[in-house]
Amino acid sequence: MRKVRVDLGEKSYDIVIGYDIGQEIVDFTKGAGYSKKALLVTDTHVGPLYGKQVQQLLAEAGLEATLMQIPAGESSKNLTVANDLFTRAIELGLDRKSPVFALGGGVVGDLAGFVAATYMRGVPFVQLPTSLLAQVDSSVGGKVAVNHELGKNLIGAFYQPQAVFMELNYMKTLPQREIYTGLGEIIKYGIIYDADFFAFLEKNREQVLALEPEALVHMIARSCEIKAAVVSEDEKEAGLRRILNFGHTIAHAIEKETGYVRYNHGEAVATGMVGAAYISRELGLIGEAEYNRVRDMIARYNLPLQAAGVTVDAMYADIFHDKKTVGGKVTWVLMEKIGQVICRNDVPADVVKKAMEAVRA
Repeated sequence: MRKVRVDLGEKSYDIVIGYDIGQEIVDFTKGAGYSKKALLVTDTHVGPLYGKQVQQLLAEAGLEATLMQIPAGESSKNLTVANDLFTRAIELGLDRKSPVFALGGGVVGDLAGFVAATYMRGVPFVQLPTSLLAQVDSSVGGKVAVNHELGKNLIGAFYQPQAVFMELNYMKTLPQREIYTGLGEIIKYGIIYDADFFAFLEKNREQVLALEPEALVHMIARSCEIKAAVVSEDEKEAGLRRILNFGHTIAHAIEKETGYVRYNHGEAVATGMVGAAYISRELGLIGEAEYNRVRDMIARYNLPLQAAGVTVDAMYADIFHDKKTVGGKVTWVLMEKIGQVICRNDVPADVVKKAMEAVRA
């Protein structure tokens, strides 16, 4: 078992990573000072597998947790489904010390976190991420949100969980595609922050894809350490935290243009990283060798280099609805080398469109 601390003063919390960590969940919950009633949010994929098991753990800790299943998939991350959860919380009589637990992938975590952040102006929130992508990305750092028809994650808040528990046995039931999509974000951490970690992923592909315990614990823990370090310094994305958006500007446009159904988030991010690396090369920030290392890494981990079903004009229009666009200028996270990035808001339109053309299938 490994623990990673997210240092945010009074809002600090631990990320617990390991196998068979149920007792850790029970012990934490017993000592948290919660009211008796709780909401356990999951989805129709994860709920049948682990819902009752987690509900029983919470019962051992003295909580009466009502299990709420939402339809699996990005289309559930909206205000309508959030309102259903608000209604259930009110009907159950949940109060300001009633916790919300999120058991699932990034959609469940973002949605349940948004509900926790806004119900009664904020109730306790605990993340129990079940997908590799959620474990290394969305469950850490306190970004919670729902989508709007005009853009992804446009309605949300910064709201930190009180703890994150990553049960690695959940990996055993993940579809292969979900493993690959989590690897998209893991590769990102090497590109933006840690060249040695990038090299580890290059050298240990077989062990990583086989989810060998030593490799799995290391890559999850290192990803969480990097994100925790960034978030601890810049909780609300005033500066450094922007680097976590590497690849995401194009990725969000791809997701929107394909209706959030053709590509999952990690796949879109992988393609978006190729686009960001392309821009970096075009601006002379990196050379051909580093650009090819990024492309080769993404391809070797079975992630897409290009996206189908998109047009350059539509993607270009979409980026101006992105949260990172201020005053009509898009903030791009670009590479200076493997392990180091820079933020720029002066990328010429023709360079952006060339990159988009390069990643369009």
